[in-house]
Amino acid sequence: MNIDEILSILPHRFPFILVDRVLEKSENHIVAVKNVTANEIFFLGHFPRYPIYPGVLIIEGLAQAAGLMLLDPGKNFIPLFLGIDKARFKAEVRPGDVLKYEVKLKETRMGVYFVEGKATVDGKVVATATLMLGVKKQ
Repeated sequence: MNIDEILSILPHRFPFILVDRVLEKSENHIVAVKNVTANEIFFLGHFPRYPIYPGVLIIEGLAQAAGLMLLDPGKNFIPLFLGIDKARFKAEVRPGDVLKYEVKLKETRMGVYFVEGKATVDGKVVATATLMLGVKKQ
C-alpha cells in the first residue's frame, strides 16, 4: 500500500501522517514503515542538537497503522484512538532511521479493538504498547 492508498483511508495529513508505506496487511495483522527524515518539523524543538523522534509519535504511528489494518479505502469511517496500556520505550529513533510498525489484533469487545504494537529499527525493538481503538462513521 503506497501513500496515496494510505491517504484514502486515514484522515491524517501533513505534518501528522506517520505511515509512509504498508508492507503487509491482513484483517488481523499489519506491517508498515515510517521513514524518519532530518527535516521533520518537530526536530526543531526535540532536540535541535541531538534530534530524537518523539516517543508519543511512535505510539501514534502504531495507532495509525492499526487504523489502516481495521479500515478499507472508500469507506466513510475514521479510526479513534481510545487508550494506551503498557507503553515502553527501549531505544532512540533518530533521523535516517526506518521505523517499522508491527500491529496485531488481539481482541474485539463491544466495538473496541485491542491491538499489540511493536516498533523496530533495523530489527531492534524501540517501543511496544497495547492500544485500544474504535471506529466512527464520518
